[in-house]
Amino acid sequence: MEPVSAKSPAAPIDVEKVRAAFPALEREVHGQPVAYLDSGASAQRVLASIQAVDRYERRHHSNVHRGSHTLSAEATEAYEGARATVADHIGAADRREVVFVRNATEAINLVARAWGDANVGAGDRLLLTEMEHHSNIVPWQQLAERVGAEIDWAPIDEEGRLDMDAFASLLERGPKLVAVTHVSNVLGTENPVAEIARLAHEAGAMVLADGAQAAPKMPIDVAALGVDFYASTGHKLYGPTGIGALWTKLEVLRETPPFLGGGSMIRKVTRERTTYADPPARFEAGTPAITQAIGMASALRWLDALGMEAVRAHEEEVTDYALERVAEVPGLRVFGPPRGEGRLGPVSFEIEGIHAHDVSEILDRHGVAVRAGHHCAQVLMDRLDIAATARASFGVYTTPEEIDRLVEGLEDARKVFGL
Repeated sequence: MEPVSAKSPAAPIDVEKVRAAFPALEREVHGQPVAYLDSGASAQRVLASIQAVDRYERRHHSNVHRGSHTLSAEATEAYEGARATVADHIGAADRREVVFVRNATEAINLVARAWGDANVGAGDRLLLTEMEHHSNIVPWQQLAERVGAEIDWAPIDEEGRLDMDAFASLLERGPKLVAVTHVSNVLGTENPVAEIARLAHEAGAMVLADGAQAAPKMPIDVAALGVDFYASTGHKLYGPTGIGALWTKLEVLRETPPFLGGGSMIRKVTRERTTYADPPARFEAGTPAITQAIGMASALRWLDALGMEAVRAHEEEVTDYALERVAEVPGLRVFGPPRGEGRLGPVSFEIEGIHAHDVSEILDRHGVAVRAGHHCAQVLMDRLDIAATARASFGVYTTPEEIDRLVEGLEDARKVFGL
C-alpha cells in the first residue's frame, strides 16, 4: 500500500516538472498541445493518483469494515488511511470528523437533509449570498420548502465582492445557518470566511463553507476558518470523480441523525428499531467509494509535497497574468474583483458581439479548453444581468504561455465575427 508521506516545506512550483505529472497534458487537440483552462470544472488527474488507484485495484481490492481476511484488512487500512490524509490536509482535529461523500454537492445535501431537517423549522431563516453555486442554493431551497423556512440573500457589490455591511445587517434577522462559497466559481472572489464565521457565530448561526473551488488553490485550516461545515471534492483536487469530503466537528456529527440508511451505518437492527453507528460510519451507508477515496488521498499527498502555500502563490501569479492579458482584448469585459488581494482564478468574461459558447468553440480550434455558460450560478448571472460567460480557470500546471494562447484565440474570435 502507498505510505502516507509527511508534508514538505513549500517551495516555488517547478511548473514543467508539475506538468510531467499529468498524462492528459501530453494530448493534442486539433493538432495543437492542449491548453487546459477548465480546471474549475474538473482538474486533470495527477499520475500519483492514477497509480495509487491502479495498485489498489490490482493488488488489494476488497470490501471494507466487513471481512477478517487479508485483502479486506488491507482495503480497510487504505480507506481509513485516506480519511486520515484528508483530515491532516485540512487541519481536522480527528479523522472521524471527515465524512466521505460523492462530491461537494452531496456534502451540502447531507448537511441540509440531516442537520437541517433536525435543526431548522417553520419561520427560521437561512442566509445565502448572491454568488453561490447551485449546489449551495438548491439544497437550502428544498429544506426551506420542506420545513417552511425563509431564505435571505446577502448582496455583492459592483466589483463582485460580498457586501459585508449588508451581510451584517442580515445577520440581525437571526438565521439558523449561513452558507457561503469560499471562492466564487465565476468571479474568483475569495470571501473572508473566518470573519463571516465569527460574525455569524456571534449572531447564533451555524456556518457552512463550500470549498470546492478554494481547496485546490490554498491551504485549508478548518480550525482557523472557524466554520461548522466544510465541503470539498476530489475531482477539483487532481483526484478522481465520485469522491468528496464533508468536515464537521465530531460533537456536531454525534448530534446529527443519519442521511441515508442501509449497511455500515448501523450498530444494531431489530424488527422494532435500528440504532446507528458512531460517526463517520453513521453517514456512509453501503459500500463506499473505496477506490476513489484512495485516489483522492494520493492527490492530496502530492499537493502537500508541493506545498499549498506555493500552490496559492502560483494561482495568484497566473490569475494576475491572465487579468492583465485579457484586458488587452478590445470589447472584453471581465467579471469579478480586479487584480489584488482576495482575487484568485477563475477569470470569467464576455466579448461584446460574441456569445460565450461561440468563444469557447473557437478557442477549442486553438486547443484551448475553457467553460462557457452560466456555470451553475444563475442567481449570480441574474445579478450581473447576463446569460452566460466564458470562463478560464487554472491549475498547478497552468503556464503563462497557455494564457497567451488564450488571448490569441480571443483575437481570432473577434476576427471571425468581423470585430
